[in-house]
Amino acid sequence: MADDAPVAILDFGTNTTRLLITNGTSVDIRTHRITGLGRGLGKTDRLSAEGIGRVLDAVDEFKSLISENGAHKIRAVATSAARDAVNRADLFEPVSAALNHELELLSGEEEARYGFLGATAGLPSTDGPFLVIDIGGGSTEFSYGTHAAEIHRSVDMGSVRFMEQFFVNDPPKPEELSGAIQVARLHLDDIDRDHAIMGTAKSVVGVAGTITTIAAVEIGLEPYDPQVIDGFVLSRRAAEDVFRTLATESLEIRKYNPGLEAARADVIVAGCCILVAVMRHWELEECLVRESDLLDGLAFELLAVE
Repeated sequence: MADDAPVAILDFGTNTTRLLITNGTSVDIRTHRITGLGRGLGKTDRLSAEGIGRVLDAVDEFKSLISENGAHKIRAVATSAARDAVNRADLFEPVSAALNHELELLSGEEEARYGFLGATAGLPSTDGPFLVIDIGGGSTEFSYGTHAAEIHRSVDMGSVRFMEQFFVNDPPKPEELSGAIQVARLHLDDIDRDHAIMGTAKSVVGVAGTITTIAAVEIGLEPYDPQVIDGFVLSRRAAEDVFRTLATESLEIRKYNPGLEAARADVIVAGCCILVAVMRHWELEECLVRESDLLDGLAFELLAVE
């Protein structure tokens, strides 16, 4: 990749709107806003006007960064919440107009493929085959392979989706937590039936906000430092410890944990349920945490065609 003009990648997720500006070498700017685009979607099948408004506010901020850094090539993608919403045009039309660039809908399979590309960048192929786990707000993507994602699966379980589906009490009751974990494991049983090889990967890589946040809470990282998180090895024991701590705290207490972004505090326990379910199901002892993910995979492709 040449050290020249950077590209900008925007990801409109169920809980978070993210931006990466990179030229593949000397420029690497990452930022995000918790916009809660997909909140309430499970009940209404619609993106709320409030969520879309928060996304548009984030786009206004991001446009300035894109301009300031001279990124002329843009790729903007929407994922799980937009896939499910009957009114996705209410998001796509104003976002595309604001960016002067067409917002595109990624399938779950594309999301998994690009996520694998970003997550495994720079890792030696001798560490493969890899299982990449990307826990989002509305879906979780699993991808398996060594040099590329040979097998991928997108599952409708995510931190926002599970929080709204299972949790009523604050803090959640044990039966709410066990219900979420049990449903996650049923999804994993389905993966085993179709792709049993996924559970046999030599290395496991975890990406996206749930997993990076669990790692940050385990470290007690305040303020958040992506250079500390990238490459951190999160053990199953540590993930279980963070889960037990956060799940037994009320929201008001939980949001003060070092490493936990306050705006993510209401959905992080549901995200923990998914991660511990995965680690228990496949008896995974550790997970390599990466900052590079879907955004990077998309950027690699855009830079390659420059």
